[in-house]
Amino acid sequence: MRALAAALVLTLAAVTQAGQPAPYQRADLPIDQRVRDLLGRMTLEEKFWQLFMIPGDLDNPANDYSHGIFGLQIRGAKTAREHADRINAIQRYFVEKTRLGIPIIPFEEAVHGLAWDGGTMFPAAIGLAASFDTDLMQVVADAIGAEARGRGIRQALSPVINIADDVRWGRVEETYGEDPYVSSVMAGAYVRAIEGLGVIATPKHFVANVGEGGRDSYPIDHSERALAERYFPPFVAALEAGARSVMAAYNSVDGSPATQNRHLLTDILKRDWKFPGFVISDASGTSGATVLHMTEASTATAAQHAFTAGLDVVFQSSYGQQRPYLDAFQRGLIPVDVIDAAVSRVLRAKFELGLFEHPYADIADVERRMPVHRTLARTAAGKSIVLLKNDRDLLPLAKTVKSIAVIGMDAEEARLGGYSGPGNDKVSILAGIKQAVPSASVQYAPGPGRTIREFDVIPTAQLASGSAAQPARGLLGEYFDNPQLLGPPRLTRTDARMDFRWTLNSPGRGIPFDWYSVRWTGTLTIPAAGPTHIGVEGNDGYRLFLDDQLVIDNWIKRSYGTRTVPVSFQAGSTHAIRLEYTEPAGNARIKLIWNAGITDPSRAAIDEAVAAARASDVAVIVAGLEEGEFRDRAKLGLPGRQPELIEAIAATGKPTIVVLIGGSAITMPWLDTVGAVIDAWYPGEMGGAAVADVLFGDVNPAGRLPITFPVSEGQLPLSYNHKPTGRGDDYVDQTGMALFPFGFGLSYTTFEYSNLVIEPAEMPANGTATIRCTVRNTGRRSGDEVVQLYIRDVLASVARPVLALRGFDRVSLQPGEQRTLTFAVGVADLQMLDANMKWTVEPGAFRVLIGSSSKDIRLRGQLTVR
Repeated sequence: MRALAAALVLTLAAVTQAGQPAPYQRADLPIDQRVRDLLGRMTLEEKFWQLFMIPGDLDNPANDYSHGIFGLQIRGAKTAREHADRINAIQRYFVEKTRLGIPIIPFEEAVHGLAWDGGTMFPAAIGLAASFDTDLMQVVADAIGAEARGRGIRQALSPVINIADDVRWGRVEETYGEDPYVSSVMAGAYVRAIEGLGVIATPKHFVANVGEGGRDSYPIDHSERALAERYFPPFVAALEAGARSVMAAYNSVDGSPATQNRHLLTDILKRDWKFPGFVISDASGTSGATVLHMTEASTATAAQHAFTAGLDVVFQSSYGQQRPYLDAFQRGLIPVDVIDAAVSRVLRAKFELGLFEHPYADIADVERRMPVHRTLARTAAGKSIVLLKNDRDLLPLAKTVKSIAVIGMDAEEARLGGYSGPGNDKVSILAGIKQAVPSASVQYAPGPGRTIREFDVIPTAQLASGSAAQPARGLLGEYFDNPQLLGPPRLTRTDARMDFRWTLNSPGRGIPFDWYSVRWTGTLTIPAAGPTHIGVEGNDGYRLFLDDQLVIDNWIKRSYGTRTVPVSFQAGSTHAIRLEYTEPAGNARIKLIWNAGITDPSRAAIDEAVAAARASDVAVIVAGLEEGEFRDRAKLGLPGRQPELIEAIAATGKPTIVVLIGGSAITMPWLDTVGAVIDAWYPGEMGGAAVADVLFGDVNPAGRLPITFPVSEGQLPLSYNHKPTGRGDDYVDQTGMALFPFGFGLSYTTFEYSNLVIEPAEMPANGTATIRCTVRNTGRRSGDEVVQLYIRDVLASVARPVLALRGFDRVSLQPGEQRTLTFAVGVADLQMLDANMKWTVEPGAFRVLIGSSSKDIRLRGQLTVR
């Protein structure tokens, strides 16, 4: 009865008296007062749900949302209007049907466009950074924010502002590159626009999401100096621009998982930076402490330590996963004051967004703006394109060209990159070229593609086990709880498909995830197109038997790879097969493979492309990468047989242009064989039209590289703004220099730099100097130049970068036109952490360097701090 009475009191507390709204429902009251009032009315479970976010909707009646929720990632609609209607309907449930009527924060990915049907897809973030145009970034972000707000989405899980230290990382495409300054100003432009429209920006991943080897979410052990100088600045800039949320990283930082790293989340973010917003985990990141970092015994204690360390909201991947987190709340593992502080941060954001007064979206205005956004996507793509090579002014092509060979699958696929929606009426490069020169004969050849298919997993239909009376498809698997196949099996089952990946999990109940062995037995039936090779791909520690003969003996644990043996079987024949596997350390991957029915079309595809090139006046090869989240690269060359394709086309002697599609650096052993190279990144839904604009001179390219392109992988990590070496930069077999340096990009015109003025030439430590220079277009075409200001501390008490970007300006000039550009250099540009980790501007000389890239310095002067 006491519990029932308490529940009744809580319910009555939410009911208005004499028709008057509760204080939290009154927009005229201060937000702090509204937060306190609403918090005081909430049950523990209602508080918990305000700290839990998932993808989902209300379609499953088994899912109980009556206590509310922080927010949902709501999908399932095919048009923007359907999406808005769906979100409004779900929002209406929470506002009208839950006890306290707390609206939700619908959220979505928006790295370079709203990542769902109908969202305009702009160039990938790395391409937007390559524009070196913060005004453009702000306009693009404004379009993204408008499309989000119009649907009712009030939080963007963007931008990605991790520093792209190693270009092998698969997520470089989502970032603004390797430079803290570029990342900071781009982050600021994005966040100001998004937040200005009432959509919460969520810079991520705090504080780094790439470790050694360019591997995603690898542990980092950066010094406090490195964190402060290199990795924190973009986050500081994003918060100064108004970001109301931050997403923690998956990786550990100095041994502590980022989601429960008190030093990062509380000491730095909330105490030192006075961040008033809320911190969310990455999807399912909080439980990573239990199954990945191995620092927690249970998800409940992981939740306890995450919340007490400064995490505010747990982001999981589905309903049902809340149970261990709710358990931690109900068991009292998390102090009430910690819970209330986190809930208050979330409620404050909901009040600030005006969700209690205006919870519903109106898509009409955004629908009217969509044609403008599409035009903007084309403009942004054109500004992002980087011209890397242009021998003998091969580009731009004349529109009077009679025949063009367009080669490569990426010419037709119009890929948008990671975290993208499907795009709207995407324009491929092939279509863009045809539209640009309708009178030309355009012959398309797909080429060999980005992958090489040599083997397939053996189909279930070809495998059998069991008895004649009870046959089964697949092989009989006997699982042992030891790595030596000893004793009776702990688990026996029929496995239909021999393609397994056991990383954090074990093969089955009762089997340790890192201490087991398996024996699969059965028969193999040979199809009409029989294999010539059969084998295993996976972790070492396997043996393969055919007709009771050992054909592959790879029992020693060492590495991962593919081993096959030649076979000669008659079609329709049946053979005994046995595969044995041992795993004494965990992280298993094993496939049973063959090449039955596989033919390699690469040679024929290359021959077809060569024939198309020979029959044309010019060849445009569009070549692309394979990368993305959880798709880091060990090699930076173009995948598949694309390099062979390029060299074969170039060998025809026809003018050859390579258009690169991808979000990171590419090594180019074929570079000297072709006449021109442009990097289009992932250029967005209007990318094909933009590439054609550049190819035929309607747009003069002026993009610049926001990352360094190495000659080879052995140079990595390679950044322009490294600190001085103790000896040399080179290798015995290669230079230490880049293939293309940071800030590099060519134009169809030329520019002259002159008249460097530094005023005053000497200033106090807290002063500001004005840097001026003149830039003149000395060519015959109008064009943009990206003027870059670098600073070098000549003599410092601790090692400083050899070069550091401190300003840039993208300026448009007509032929013969000149303009004086002005940069301000102050404390933020000259300060450093001294030996005592104090920010200071040391007296002495600073070189002022102005140029067209980090290697192409045109003007040099000196500023002295007294």
